[in-house]
Amino acid sequence: MTPAEELRGAGLRVTAARVALLQAVREGDHLDADAAAAGVRERVGHVSLQAVYEGLHALTAAELIRRIEPAGSPARYEGRVGDNHHHLVCRGCGAVVDVDCAVGEAPCLEPSDGRGFTLDEAEVVYWGLCPACSVHPSS
Repeated sequence: MTPAEELRGAGLRVTAARVALLQAVREGDHLDADAAAAGVRERVGHVSLQAVYEGLHALTAAELIRRIEPAGSPARYEGRVGDNHHHLVCRGCGAVVDVDCAVGEAPCLEPSDGRGFTLDEAEVVYWGLCPACSVHPSS
């Protein structure tokens, strides 16, 4: 399915900027809004940061992309959706890497007391140093 068809299927208006944004996020690596905007501009020319934020919100609401918010970091966006994967975050350089589900079927982990909730997803962030930062930690 093309990005335009996916947008239509999600009930979203198809614009060149939205198609470019969806492509940029999917081809990127946990992009923040500024990096996503740069990716859109490479494809279609000028687009306002406000339009990018609105597009990111619409694509996230339509579940075509996923928003993650590692502590101390701006929101990041990724194209991997619907599989309940988790993330590794480097405390040194801020790199974010996907890691598959911790154990078993989604939601991967169960709380000690679910308080009656029907769970369908667990969000886990593993923190540490990436290989490059482990070798050369910043002072």
